[in-house]
Amino acid sequence: MTLSDTLVSVWQQALADESATVTLDSGSYRVTRTRSRGLRIVEFQYEGRQLTGIEQNPETASKWAALARQGQCLMQFSAGGRYFANVTEGKLTRYSAWSALELPE
Repeated sequence: MTLSDTLVSVWQQALADESATVTLDSGSYRVTRTRSRGLRIVEFQYEGRQLTGIEQNPETASKWAALARQGQCLMQFSAGGRYFANVTEGKLTRYSAWSALELPE
């Protein structure tokens, strides 16, 4: 499975399906919630890299938060403390950090 497919799968299982665990080729990962806002978060492995997916906080001032306030399901993905992509309603958007982090296609 490509990284793009993996991110969409994590979004689907964690947000759209509201699963308690996300199952990938690399294993099963628990979906937890942040203490302060109760946002869903999942930490998982892809080709030896530690990645994190977190539900978009609708209370921030970003354009992505505006979509979350409108009821869209949106998950941001990070590696090494840098956001590199998001999945909104099943559609992947890559950020410039994808290339900077040298993530695979």
